[in-house]
Amino acid sequence: MATPLTAEQLLAALLAEGVTVVEHEGWRTHNRNHVGAWGPVNGVMIHHTVSSGTDSSVELCYDGYSSLPGPLCHGVIAKDGTVYLVGNGRANHAGGGDPAVLQAVITETYGDRPPTPTEHQGSAGAVDGNTRFYGFECINLGDGADPWPAAQLDAIERVSAAICRAHNWGAKSVIGHLEWSDWKVDPRGFAMPGMRERVQGRLSAAPTKTAPAATRPATPLYQPFPGASFFKECPSSPIVTAMGRRLVAEGCSAYSVGPGPRWTEADRDSYARWQRKLGFSGSDADGWPGHTSWTALKVPYAK
Repeated sequence: MATPLTAEQLLAALLAEGVTVVEHEGWRTHNRNHVGAWGPVNGVMIHHTVSSGTDSSVELCYDGYSSLPGPLCHGVIAKDGTVYLVGNGRANHAGGGDPAVLQAVITETYGDRPPTPTEHQGSAGAVDGNTRFYGFECINLGDGADPWPAAQLDAIERVSAAICRAHNWGAKSVIGHLEWSDWKVDPRGFAMPGMRERVQGRLSAAPTKTAPAATRPATPLYQPFPGASFFKECPSSPIVTAMGRRLVAEGCSAYSVGPGPRWTEADRDSYARWQRKLGFSGSDADGWPGHTSWTALKVPYAK
């Protein structure tokens, strides 16, 4: 058992192992600690996302959805090997699992694989894996046909080794979701015993940085609110175009042509429709964007 790494310790461990890291805005305080314990921790759990596309997968893992709020993991491992940190603390990734598997991970005494799980979320004997495991979601459709690029497998190896090294664990502290719960099949497309061999090989040597190690701010998935005054100056900007396209998609178009980059009365009329759709009225639905309605619109980041 171990005390969870702080955000700074986790980031430092990943960088020392040569992992390319992108820090999603807010990841250091994004967690589910208010609904249950985070720690003591015993291992690392690997998942696949059943999705494609980096931006949308990172968004899903950060936000979650109505029945399972985010974060859905601590990091998302993209096809190119980049690791997007999306949470720090308890995350909704492991769910209930088999206590015999947990004990085998703690003692690291199993052979090729942990004992076959017989428990799952909601079953009588299940234990809470969200308390005990770091979770990493790997972008893959999980259909057995979607490929696992070498860079992605290398990142899984490095991430796992980084956390094991930080806690003085061996590779048997790294398991797949399918080895934890009898309901799960992930990760599908590579074998966890082989991955553990790779992790153990890495742990047998000093950390190397043959992969490009860097940390950089994440490109926002959505355009931050530029402020009310931005629109009242009648800007010409790709932000206005991106906003207009979202208004059209939401069925709030008052455009006869466009939308385009120049702010016009058609933009204001369209935005007023969006405000009314959200339930605003009177001066709160005057067509001038505000922070709340802008956040709800989820305008894609305009490069």
